[in-house]
Amino acid sequence: MEQHHTPSLAPAQEVLRTGNRSTRGDLGNELATLLRSSRQQLHQVQHGISRAISMEPLTSVKDLIIVGEGPAAEEIFQYCQDQTVRGYRFRGVFHDHALGGPLGSHQLGSIEAAKVFALQNRIDILYCALPGSYREQITDLLEFCERNTIRFRVIPSPDSFIPVVQTTDLTFHGAVPVSRMRHEPLENKGNRLLKRSFDIVFSFLVITLVFSWLFPILAILVKLSSKGPVFFKQTRLGEGKKKFSCYKFRSMRMNAEADSKQATRNDPRITRVGAFLRKSNLDEMPQFFNVLLGQMSVVGPRPHPLKLNDQFRDIIDKYMVRHFVRPGITGWAQVNGFRGETHTPELMEKRVELDVWYLENWSFLLDLKIVVKTVTNMLGKEEMAY
Repeated sequence: MEQHHTPSLAPAQEVLRTGNRSTRGDLGNELATLLRSSRQQLHQVQHGISRAISMEPLTSVKDLIIVGEGPAAEEIFQYCQDQTVRGYRFRGVFHDHALGGPLGSHQLGSIEAAKVFALQNRIDILYCALPGSYREQITDLLEFCERNTIRFRVIPSPDSFIPVVQTTDLTFHGAVPVSRMRHEPLENKGNRLLKRSFDIVFSFLVITLVFSWLFPILAILVKLSSKGPVFFKQTRLGEGKKKFSCYKFRSMRMNAEADSKQATRNDPRITRVGAFLRKSNLDEMPQFFNVLLGQMSVVGPRPHPLKLNDQFRDIIDKYMVRHFVRPGITGWAQVNGFRGETHTPELMEKRVELDVWYLENWSFLLDLKIVVKTVTNMLGKEEMAY
């Protein structure tokens, strides 16, 4: 049984004043560190806001390679060479035999070499112009692209064995129709602009109207709950596998397994304050800074720890497809009960399935629905919230 001693009032007040000064000092230092680490990115935020206000399309140049040959491949090459303003940059062509014509001088290697080049040069899109007789190589390239967050494009041919999207979803590079493997609404510039504008406005309002007064309260509670920093920082993968530092309020006692072991039910590492924060999703609030900086979105697939990515990327189909869009503070999988610990491959497979469904069926109304459902779940009881 615990023994409680009641000290005199004056010493207690002095200790409280000293503790408060110490706590405020620690909080100030940690907040200053957070702001300093983001200083280089603040210009990007200002630029992103001005672009959103001016309705300038949010786009970037995408590097592409072609695997195969033929008139269609040559047409795509010419399209990229003549119209780089469209956002495509041709980097090379690959085939198992020597090529002639306009592509010959740009051949960089074999079909297998295309994979090495794509990884080393962060290629965004691989265009496949191989005939159906190369079935094994085409299948291998497709699986490679899915595992490494590279968009796979098919130039349709009479003997193609890969199912293509509906005709209305075909894109034309010059006169060449190109098929995508899946429908992705967020490849549309207007949709990306709408989503990013919502992210900027929503995160700014949360930070100024809620976080500004809630932060000191939560920070003090975290600081008093156990020794350690207020924030928990962990490297995660964002859109296109770009690494970023993801921030949360610390909900656990300091431990050596924070980066390698997921939180479990009744986890002894979680503090009482941390349990409340995790249950209410308030531990995720610092991630609105990640949203404002363009590293995350309000809604999207949840970013996983790097070791979790390494564990599942090669055993779950389409696992890395999640990184075709920005990760989110909340997501379609989370509001449908798949949050928290994923202790079996089957649970992770279901989460990935829902994340890919979100990517293929995105709409602004769907994002609003997920935000509303997240709030109602916070006020209710979630079985997996621990």
